[in-house]
Amino acid sequence: MNIVHFAGGDQVEPLESIVGLPETGFVWLDFIRDADIDANWAELTQQLTGCTIHERHVADSLNQAHPSFYDTTQEYDMLIMRGVASTTDTHEFITRPTTLFVFDRLLVTIRDPESASVPAVQQRLLKKAGRIPQRPVGLMHLILAKMVDRFLLLREPLIEQLDNWRRDLLDPNNPFDDWMAVMQHNSYLRRLSMLCDEQHDAITSWREHTDVEFDDHLAVRYTDLVEHIEWVMKFANEQKGEVDALIQMHFSAVAHRTNEIVRVLTVISAIFLPLTLVAGIFGMNFEYMPELKLHNAYFIALAGMVGLAVVMLLLFRKKRWF
Repeated sequence: MNIVHFAGGDQVEPLESIVGLPETGFVWLDFIRDADIDANWAELTQQLTGCTIHERHVADSLNQAHPSFYDTTQEYDMLIMRGVASTTDTHEFITRPTTLFVFDRLLVTIRDPESASVPAVQQRLLKKAGRIPQRPVGLMHLILAKMVDRFLLLREPLIEQLDNWRRDLLDPNNPFDDWMAVMQHNSYLRRLSMLCDEQHDAITSWREHTDVEFDDHLAVRYTDLVEHIEWVMKFANEQKGEVDALIQMHFSAVAHRTNEIVRVLTVISAIFLPLTLVAGIFGMNFEYMPELKLHNAYFIALAGMVGLAVVMLLLFRKKRWF
């Protein structure tokens, strides 16, 4: 468990332990799921605030499969946000939930040990780098903004991956066969879009139903946060459309190349068909056939066949069939 006291102004200090809320400022309790989370965290929160955490909310906070979600009571707000985990594989998509309980003078976060956003915010605040929140709702915004920013960082590797596939799919000299990766990529984008939609609904629902008072500055920041989520969701939907279009383009290119090959073969067949007819006629074993006894009949027949082939080639060229 990490305890941070925001005493007001730029005063931020970590605490080793806590038995009651300080007289000034507010406190941030950061619990790590599966490491130091147990039933006592709810008791400590009740001890500090006098508010009882609903048992269903306690269960939700420990559920690693819980989607982004918002719920409220008369004493506190609960917001669950799923954040993306660090990964260098663009096909790997891992999300983990962070639960936030917002009180008047207390913010409680429950996260996974692998969470990167919450520790990053904590370290930055302890170094007093940047804006210091004056209320729990302001601190919650910093955490949520950091989580959403990690989604924004996904755009570059996803775009780069799609560009690489676009080059490979349209390269006639490099047949593409990694269709499983493309399908996983499309599934990745679908999950990203659904995740952003859940985040958007949770934050929007919280803003509509919370009793927290928003000043103009905080209202603008939360509006920007919602817009960032919408950007990621729009990006994921656009990328899905591009993947589908790219697959269709690939098959269109394959069909076009196939048509070109069939057209060439058809032209060749059309040219050799009359030549085969001529050769067949002069190859019949009849004793009395005209031109057979001519001294230059062989060369005349060959010249006629070549001339016929040239005329047909010129005709096909003129009609742009070849």
